Amino acid sequence: MDFVVDVIVESALVLVAKWFRSLLKPESPALQAWSADDGHTNWLVQMGVLRRLLVSLLAAVLLLLVTPNAALAQVHQHNDEAGAPMLRSLESLRDLDYDSWQAVAYRTGKPGNPVILRIVGYPGKVRLEHPVSLRVQAGVKEWDLDDITLDNPALASDGREAAAEFALDPLLSNLSNNRPLRLFLPGVFNELPVPPYVVGEWRDVQTQPLS
Repeated sequence: MDFVVDVIVESALVLVAKWFRSLLKPESPALQAWSADDGHTNWLVQMGVLRRLLVSLLAAVLLLLVTPNAALAQVHQHNDEAGAPMLRSLESLRDLDYDSWQAVAYRTGKPGNPVILRIVGYPGKVRLEHPVSLRVQAGVKEWDLDDITLDNPALASDGREAAAEFALDPLLSNLSNNRPLRLFLPGVFNELPVPPYVVGEWRDVQTQPLS
């Protein structure tokens, strides 16, 4: 990601430098003669260079917006503890208090099987009186995702209080695009922003077939 930003910044600086050099570069005799007949020539030449600069910068911004989705995609196939194939997205997110959390969306088996969201923190950080719903907001829309932590025997018997699981399908089935989300889990975090590319990964987990 940093490499992409550096390339874009460097390209923009090169384009700006070329534009300024074009402003300072002496005109050819033919162009000078034309300029004597048409006082708008210099302005048209400069505007043409500026237009190319703006188009290049726009393309660079679009590249910056699109690249994270491809560069950071983390949807992979694994086997679960029982050896069954599963599809998983794993991302590290920060809440508004700058605490780090892992958001793991996974599905075991073929598309159509349940997609589960596991929130993982440091031991003792996910201390809940189950069940506690995970609230999700997107603009004016809200969803309360069911707490299914105790349905997982491994988590139900884990005394570290470091993870909780929620049913993700009710949310994914109501999303038509990769929009930013905000998660709220009472007593754990006040607001955990989820960027669009992570939402895209969650939707892929729901629909992608296993290889």
